[in-house]
Amino acid sequence: MSFSAATRRLVGLSLSRCSSSILANTSVKTFSSLTRLPDQGRGYSQRRHITSCSVVQPLRSENKVTVNFINRDGEKITAKASPGESLLDVVVDQDLDFDGFGACEGTLACSTCHVIFDEETYKQLGPISDEEMDMLDLAYGLTDTSRLGCQICLTKSLDGVTVRLPESVADIRQSDGSA
Repeated sequence: MSFSAATRRLVGLSLSRCSSSILANTSVKTFSSLTRLPDQGRGYSQRRHITSCSVVQPLRSENKVTVNFINRDGEKITAKASPGESLLDVVVDQDLDFDGFGACEGTLACSTCHVIFDEETYKQLGPISDEEMDMLDLAYGLTDTSRLGCQICLTKSLDGVTVRLPESVADIRQSDGSA
């Protein structure tokens, strides 16, 4: 079997699985184009179909988790996000203006996404890793309920959570290089 025949067969198989397994809330679009094959005395034409499957899910507020941030000025900022997103994702995706927050983009290489929880919420969070603990050692304003926002994934049980940012942040980008 030639490569192009195998590819067509594979794509056809994938598309048929896609269209048969996703029935509700589905939008299927087919685009066609007519391609003229090299004329070898026969004048063949080939029609190509490209099918795009996309699942349409309504944006429901019941699928969102509300997060209340208290910024460094004491101002309350409320955001909604999907369960599974980290607090760092929420700040970045919602374009919240927290100076220096998430400098390492969630690679656990800084402590700029340092956040502080109340005691009850802190107890609900998952265990803290050694790597996160090492980064928290570098954070300003460390408390017994401090965590890194990049390591906290939202769940429905955290709906309405209040997260406080420390008064200052340790951001290597803002240092002058002298030690």
